[in-house]
Amino acid sequence: MDSLTDADREPPWRFSVAPMLDCTDRHFRQLMRQISRRSLLYSEMVVAQALHHSNRRERLLGFDPEEHPIVLQVGGDDPQLLAEASRMAADWGYDEINLNVGCPSPRVQAGNFGACLMAEPERVAQCVEAMVLASDRPVTVKHRVGIDDLDSDDLLTAFVDRVADAGASRFSVHARKAWLEGLDPKQNRTIPPLQHDRVIALKERRPQLTIELNGGLDTPEQCLDALQHCDGAMVGRAAYAHPLRWASVDALIYGDAPQSVRASDVLIGLIPHAERHLQRGGRLWDIGRHLVQLVEGVPGARHWRRDLGEKAQRAGADLTVLEASARQLIDAGL
Repeated sequence: MDSLTDADREPPWRFSVAPMLDCTDRHFRQLMRQISRRSLLYSEMVVAQALHHSNRRERLLGFDPEEHPIVLQVGGDDPQLLAEASRMAADWGYDEINLNVGCPSPRVQAGNFGACLMAEPERVAQCVEAMVLASDRPVTVKHRVGIDDLDSDDLLTAFVDRVADAGASRFSVHARKAWLEGLDPKQNRTIPPLQHDRVIALKERRPQLTIELNGGLDTPEQCLDALQHCDGAMVGRAAYAHPLRWASVDALIYGDAPQSVRASDVLIGLIPHAERHLQRGGRLWDIGRHLVQLVEGVPGARHWRRDLGEKAQRAGADLTVLEASARQLIDAGL
């Protein structure tokens, strides 16, 4: 008899936390895993060429078992190097590998990858095909609705069709175009208008493809609404800036029993990870810098953030800093 519940059958990408440079490192992923056990988590983007040459792959690829399900996002335009990265992702135990075709930064453009690759669907297809052949892990693509003047539904559909033919299993579509000239990466996240309707229309044109909506989703309820139209909902800055806002995700989106997750629960849950990190020679601030977003909108929040920040940044800061901060939260009923 099949013992799986409906929730067990829900794929992890129904809700995911987008890859974000300087944000979604292993410490923030551990923080989010205290809040949601089911959501799909992404690494920061790792450049395939850097992986090829690195003698410190643990720093680039390392994660802990409790971070599953987890995706390695890579950047590059060389099929051979990306195939190698795909094999590494499998060897290290990642659940998926994702190709970045959405980052608009000048540095990324200089390497001919990220959003500028939307102008080269054949190159993207060659990369995806090589990645698919290199391992048994699903290969997905994160991209924009368009770039510069290459910004029509026909071009978007043609891009997705070609890359799907190459073997991409899911498309995470940031519902903004990217201006590669004139806007910096931060401006590209806010100035081009959101166009959710274009992503929804893409799903309607290609119902057989798995399409995930990214961009401008600020609450779990908005994600649930997005799932009425698309297969997945991906959240970026709103998850990083307001992590506890997403405590209802497992119940709302995956059908789990509702649970109360408090800031003190998250902090206490992170202590074993912090202990391992310190034993490896890491600094407490590597973790603490993510925690300052944990408490907001309540009396004393600013004082708690300042106190944690000052103490966690000190040389030799240890677990007692987190333990004291957790006690402060418990005493405040948080």
